[in-house]
Parts: sequence; structure tokens; C-alpha cells
Amino acid sequence: MWTRNRITTLGMLLSLPVLVVPATGAQEGAPPAPVQVGFALEQEMAPYTWVPGTVASRNFAAIASEVAGQLTWVAEVGDRVEQGQPIARINDQSLQLQLKNDVATIKRLEAQLEYLDQQVVRLQRLSDQKVVAANELEEARTQSQAAQQELVQAKIAKERTLYELSRTQVRAPFSGEVVERLQQPGSYSGIGEEIVHLVDIESIEVRAQAPLSVAPFLSEGMTVTVKNSARDVRGLIRRIIPVGDERSRMFEVRITLGEETWIVGTPVRVALPNADSRRVVTVPRDALILRSEGIYVFKVTGDGTAERVLVETGMGQASLIEVRGNVADGDKVVVRGGERLQPGQAVEVSSGSAGSPAG
Repeated sequence: MWTRNRITTLGMLLSLPVLVVPATGAQEGAPPAPVQVGFALEQEMAPYTWVPGTVASRNFAAIASEVAGQLTWVAEVGDRVEQGQPIARINDQSLQLQLKNDVATIKRLEAQLEYLDQQVVRLQRLSDQKVVAANELEEARTQSQAAQQELVQAKIAKERTLYELSRTQVRAPFSGEVVERLQQPGSYSGIGEEIVHLVDIESIEVRAQAPLSVAPFLSEGMTVTVKNSARDVRGLIRRIIPVGDERSRMFEVRITLGEETWIVGTPVRVALPNADSRRVVTVPRDALILRSEGIYVFKVTGDGTAERVLVETGMGQASLIEVRGNVADGDKVVVRGGERLQPGQAVEVSSGSAGSPAG
């Protein structure tokens, strides 16, 4: 009896409908995955080679004295000076005395010239009255002219003294910072002896040594990438020095850094093109997902789902990299949140995404 009831119960259980659970485990109505996107961009790009460079100031000089004398003051290391401001002073006492002597000489000659001019006028009147001989009048005129020339020379001597006095103030030829003090206050500086090193730390550029093989692919005004261990920036080629070294087969390229602040002397690397540029499609480097089966990106389709696209990479430039595959100019590609996406999964583009593609 018990066995028959057990068999009947088992048959009823087997006759109940079976619920099938989807194998993917996806649940209907699940929220879209939040992602950030960038844009694929078609642009000109060229392969490049990295060359060494150094951040240098466009204005740097060893400032020397133009007159000899004892230094009474020298700017400190680290002092910031503007163009025309003094960076050292030389004792000017003897020149101040010379200036007083020049002034006195000018006043004496002016008084003498005034007297001689009056003499010429008096003798001219007497000569017209036939009272004095004509040669006396001519002698007075000659003395007056000689006094005029002496006065001119005295004024020139005064100007020379003022010029020498101005040179006792050693002034900055450009705005910059004192980076080295070569002489101390109290020491005697001869003509042409260096006193300080002055460097303009705001007008900077990169000086890179490039192989002659890249010269045909460079032009002034070209944008290049400059990097060190801390950051990457964009710079413009300001000058190409068209003279190569016979031994190293290298030539110099100078690159402006815009408003970037770098310490003078910083070692950097510069990416210079080594072949002609070509049109390629690029995506942000963050869009690449590396897996054992290959490299791919996720595109956001028109219906808001993720499409996985296998790609091959090529040249890189700053934050962009060339890709070859089913990616076109203007396509939205996922740059954040793609690691956990599945093909066909709905996505929601967050507010932190990039804007419209570059035109």
C-alpha cells in the first residue's frame, strides 16, 4: 500500500511544469552599466622617434662689470630682478668727485666766454669808430671761439663722467633670477670680470639633439610631444638649426613650451616624426582593453548598447593611439567602465564623458 502511494506521488511531481532559467543569468529590467566615453578621431599622424633634450633658458648670461672698482653691493642668489634694475654696485666716490670738477670747469668756461663775448662787442664798436686796430678785434673773436670749443669739450667730459657713473650700477640686461654669485661685496672687480650669473626662468625652451635622418620630416611651427618622468606636454618647434655635427650626425631643434613651468636643466624626451604622416583613426589610449585573445574596444551603438570591436594598434601620439578595425571617425568608444562590459549590454553615458569629437 505504502509503495503504491509513493509511486503515485512521484508521478504527480513529474507531471508538474518545469521553469527554465536563462543560462546567461541576465535579469529583465537590469539598470544600464554606467560608462564614460570618448570619440574616435581621424587625423594626420606620423611615426616618431624619441630623442633626448634639455629644458634651457632663452636668456642667460654671466654679467660682468664695465668699470673697475670695489663692489659695494651684489644681489643675492635667488633674487628676482627686472630688466634695467641693478644687480651690483661699484664704489663711485672718485667719479662723483670728477663730476663736481667737470661742473666747476663748465661754469668757469661759461663765465670766461661771457667776458670774451662782451669784449668782442666793445671792440667791434671801437673798431667802427676807428679807435682800435682791426687785428685787436680779430684776436678777441679768436679767443671767444677757442673758449666756445673748450666749453664744448668740458661738457663732453661731464657726459663721459656721467656715463662712467651709470656703469657703476651693474644692471640686468633682461628680467631673470640670480643663480650664482661670483664675487662678494668688498672685493675689487676689474673691467670685464664676471660678477653674477643671471637666468631668465620664464622664457624657456627645449633644446633637443635629433638625428639627421628626421630632418626632412620636421618644419618650424610643427607640434611635438615633450615628456619627462612626471608629465607629457605639447610644444611647438621654434627653430631648426640647419647645421649637423660631423661626428654624431645630430642637429639641434628648439621647442617652445608655452605657459608650461619647468626647471631649467630638466632632462626630457621629444617625439619627432621619422616618416611622412598619413590619415589614421585614433582613439584615447584608455579605450583599449587588453585580453589574451587580443585587443578590443567597446563602441556605444545608436540604441545605447555596447559593441565589442577587435582592433590592431599602430602609432601613438600623446593620449591618442591609432587603431585599425571597425572603428570610424566620430564613433563613441568607452574609456571608463569597459572592463566589466559584455557585448550587447545596455550602457548609460555618464556626465564625466568627453564632449563632441574634434572637428
